Amino acid sequence: MWLKVVVFLAAAWPGADLLYQTFWGDLGVNPVETLLLTSGETALVVLLCSLAVTPVRRMTGWNRIQSVRRMLGLWAFFYAFCHLSFYVLFDQACLYWSDCQLMAIVDDVVKRKFILSGMVAFLAMVPLALTSTKGAIRRLGRKWQTLHRLAYVAGLAGAIHFIWKTKVPETKPYLYAGILIGLMLVRVYFAWQKRSARTGAA
Repeated sequence: MWLKVVVFLAAAWPGADLLYQTFWGDLGVNPVETLLLTSGETALVVLLCSLAVTPVRRMTGWNRIQSVRRMLGLWAFFYAFCHLSFYVLFDQACLYWSDCQLMAIVDDVVKRKFILSGMVAFLAMVPLALTSTKGAIRRLGRKWQTLHRLAYVAGLAGAIHFIWKTKVPETKPYLYAGILIGLMLVRVYFAWQKRSARTGAA
């Protein structure tokens, strides 16, 4: 129980702080850029945390940590949704439905590769969020695990989105990409180990 509370508060803190800075603090000289950067980076970080749960469990034997994976995934989707919403509302000036120019948004997504990669990341997370309930897990059975490998697609697209978005080379986007690659390699290793064990038993 305590683990879920700690993880919930840790995941909620960036959003609460951003909300405070928006209404009572200071978002800097470019508030829209701050909203976009903070929400997008938080989504990627929380998603990486959710992907790290299973490797940590397998390497440490701490099975209880598995209980927070779904929560982290939903928080990652929440921040990704906020990131997309900020882009549509402020970057595309779509504060009112009458002001929205959907074709202009589509054109922007197609023409700018970093936005396209971000959209791929978000769309990959949508089915994960929709199938995060216990009922969906029961209905999908083994297919649920296969479907939720899209989390790695979302993570990879999100990392690429962050790298391409950063005009001046920075360490942080590449660090996130390196962490993701490391998590993927750990997953491949355990899958290979499991397959080898089955082959040996046969």
